[in-house]
Amino acid sequence: MHRIIATGLSIGYIGRGGGTVAAAACCLGWYLAFSGGVDPLVALLVTVIITDLGVWAADRVEPLWGEDSPRVVIDEIAGMCISLLFLPVTLATVLVGFVLFRFFDIAKPLYIRRAEGIPGGWGVMADDLLAGLYTNVMLQVAVQLFSF
Repeated sequence: MHRIIATGLSIGYIGRGGGTVAAAACCLGWYLAFSGGVDPLVALLVTVIITDLGVWAADRVEPLWGEDSPRVVIDEIAGMCISLLFLPVTLATVLVGFVLFRFFDIAKPLYIRRAEGIPGGWGVMADDLLAGLYTNVMLQVAVQLFSF
């Protein structure tokens, strides 16, 4: 079960680009699930459950696959959920959120790279959770300023 969760229902087995595919799949799922209206508590609960499962699964697969294996993409899914949390679910916010999240996840500015040094499952998840937080803050500001 931990392998299925860690790989985002096997997306992580794609290989190179699996993180991008997982983040895109999360965006699609989020849009389909919440575009008709989002109960913030439900969205928060989904995000917390995915994050908790991700920490557990990443911790379990680390001895099998090594530290921060590219097969593990649940971290991108959790980070993408945080990126979209408490925002209006529109095509614009989801697409801009995806682009910003991938930028922060790949470039790793502002202490994101440092978060990778945390041991175990939290270390695998922390950089993507921070990337999601930075994305969310930027989107919150953009939504307030530009009403998109």
